[in-house]
Amino acid sequence: MRLGILIYSLNGGGAERVVSYLVSYCIKNNIDVHLILMNTGIKYDIPDNTKIHYIEKSNASESGIIKALKIPFLAYKYAKLVKKLQLSHSLSFLTRPSFINVLSRKFTNYDFKIITNERAFPSLQYSYKGFQSTFNKKMIKTLYKKSDMVISNSYGNAEDLVSNFEVPSKKMHVIHNPINLEKISKIDPIEGFFDTSKFNMVTLGRLDIGKNHIMLIKALHKLQNPQLKLYILGSGDMQQELEDLINKLDVNAQVILLGFDPNPYKYLKSADLFVFGSNHEGFPNVLLEAMACGLPILSTNCQSGPSEIMELKQPRDNDIMLTDYGILTPIKNVDAMAKGMDYFIKHQGFIEKCISNSNKRIKDFEKNSILKEYIDLIS
Repeated sequence: MRLGILIYSLNGGGAERVVSYLVSYCIKNNIDVHLILMNTGIKYDIPDNTKIHYIEKSNASESGIIKALKIPFLAYKYAKLVKKLQLSHSLSFLTRPSFINVLSRKFTNYDFKIITNERAFPSLQYSYKGFQSTFNKKMIKTLYKKSDMVISNSYGNAEDLVSNFEVPSKKMHVIHNPINLEKISKIDPIEGFFDTSKFNMVTLGRLDIGKNHIMLIKALHKLQNPQLKLYILGSGDMQQELEDLINKLDVNAQVILLGFDPNPYKYLKSADLFVFGSNHEGFPNVLLEAMACGLPILSTNCQSGPSEIMELKQPRDNDIMLTDYGILTPIKNVDAMAKGMDYFIKHQGFIEKCISNSNKRIKDFEKNSILKEYIDLIS
């Protein structure tokens, strides 16, 4: 097998981290792998001898319309590269690289297998108004079913693709996200950063509308508890909007924007609680990372992923939901998120049980066994 992995970049993100793991695994196991990028950003560790190719070196701030217009041209360039490299399998991560992957077949007679990998819950990911959402939904419905195989990272995500985007169920496969337990175990917690007299909450994710950091900030403000502090790790186009909200609510002393850090584990290992406010996910790596760092979890029960990871038994639409690993809340519900924060502050015994249970659960997602699933399935 000669495998090509196509993704926009290796800048921060869950899919990008999985790609970095997969490339390293292939090289370690003598699998001929080629990493194909569309942007020069590389923030995750990959082996020095990784074969890297670019079909473009674009500016990440390009508009959605420009990115859409370039897809046929990039598909043509990718088709030429696939033939030149004599790839037997082409695996793409995220939507636009997957569009390029599928369309590339129209520009060559060279025979290769096309595998698309969808990481989000498309019906919700692209439920917002605007050109980009409308365009992506249409393209997913048109193109994904033409793949030889479609991989998703959760059963909820897979069901969405089959039911709403016409992906044949026989082409659909689920592989959960991997977690590098060995690497995380070797990372030391950050010392002297958190005020140990406070209850320190950490969240991790791009600063975009889907991650809904706004709800977390509003929930903290609603409790009016000076003991609470929220640290937000991530970068994105909502930076200024979040800064404005923090100023407006006068919670500058309680909410801190830390920016992106490729090593979030040092913060997670020193915090008291991981919080997550996302409106939609595929299978959120950050919940696994929090578990691996010994943190209890307070997350929205968004589609999809959190309920699978936290093994939710009794979903509820209007209140907090206790699990063996933490608490789930309805999406976009400030009151429930605030109630969840307050519950953790007042129930130390519950925190200890969550940590103990998570230490066992996280082993189900150990990196090498998950990565082997990818290679076995593809080949």
